[in-house]
Amino acid sequence: MARLARVSVPGYPYHVIQRGNNRQRIFTSDGDRETMRELLDENARRFDVAIHAYVLMDNHFHLLLTPNADDSLPRMMQAVGRKYVRYFNDVHKRSGTLWEGRYKSALVQTERYLLACMVYLDLNPVRAGLVSRAQDYPWSSYAHYAGIRSDRRVTPHALVWGLGNTPFDRESRYRELVQSGVTERQRMVLGQAVTNGWVVGDSEFVAGLQQRVERRLTRSSPGRPPKQERAD
Repeated sequence: MARLARVSVPGYPYHVIQRGNNRQRIFTSDGDRETMRELLDENARRFDVAIHAYVLMDNHFHLLLTPNADDSLPRMMQAVGRKYVRYFNDVHKRSGTLWEGRYKSALVQTERYLLACMVYLDLNPVRAGLVSRAQDYPWSSYAHYAGIRSDRRVTPHALVWGLGNTPFDRESRYRELVQSGVTERQRMVLGQAVTNGWVVGDSEFVAGLQQRVERRLTRSSPGRPPKQERAD
């Protein structure tokens, strides 16, 4: 089956995931993770992409970002992927591919799913059993939003500013959101969407967006839902 063309609509947030080939580790040290963070920051600025949230796991990473031009996201991810593989192979004395194919992405309806997607990312290390609390994992954007430390790589989405009138209010509210977590349905919707390249949104939002995009934006036919692939 031919794979779907990417949805490319600037100005909307996207949930992005990139995995290691055969789920192999793509980060084996703090130095690896710091290099990836710097590459993400450098190329987001270069290609006009706002990074709202991120989490770097062992064998994959998640991003929540908004590209501001049609080709911003693919150009950024291509540059990051190519430069990181060169770095990783040089440092670890290896050769060959590192990534499990191309990155996967899902356009996200801001009002309904953006904050849930941020929480989903921040709780990824908790779900994986790496830490017991989001604040204990140093390789995500949680600390920035929780008021623990500033992260220059992060550009808060306008929706985040609506969480409170002061930084303290916004940080407190965000900590509460992460403490509450996401529902099982939200987790499944976000995971299936990014795995399959669908749009994450309600029917009205998807219908409106469909008028601007030629390819289908959701699962094409009713019936048994597809087998869930791990997006964590």
